[in-house]
Amino acid sequence: MAAAAPNLERDAVVSTALPLPGRRSGKVRDLYELPAQPGEAPRVLVVATDRVSAFDVVMPTPIPGKGRLLTRISLAWFRFLRQRGIVADHLLGDEVAIVPGLSPADREALTGRSMVCRTVRIVPIECVVRGWL
Repeated sequence: MAAAAPNLERDAVVSTALPLPGRRSGKVRDLYELPAQPGEAPRVLVVATDRVSAFDVVMPTPIPGKGRLLTRISLAWFRFLRQRGIVADHLLGDEVAIVPGLSPADREALTGRSMVCRTVRIVPIECVVRGWL
């Protein structure tokens, strides 16, 4: 039996509306502030959606699973840089279990596409690579 074709409306995560404060939305990622833990730096939840952008325009049709793939690529680079001691990073983890206040459905949707990070001062540099992804 052939696998069912993906249902874009069911499978793609185009936007998030989590019960967390400070939602910010970029071209592809949504960010939320996480409650501060005593003695820890402020944290954010970074969610990679399935939105597609090109030339600073968000396209109307998402690619299901794209956010999970972007997160896997990011985590692989963080591991690579950490193993070699090249540079410190802001990644604290990728387990949605550590994010408070989420429903089971939210946790399922966020699994594999989320990273918990320390807040950082953003350096506004953008690098665009076309034709290689």
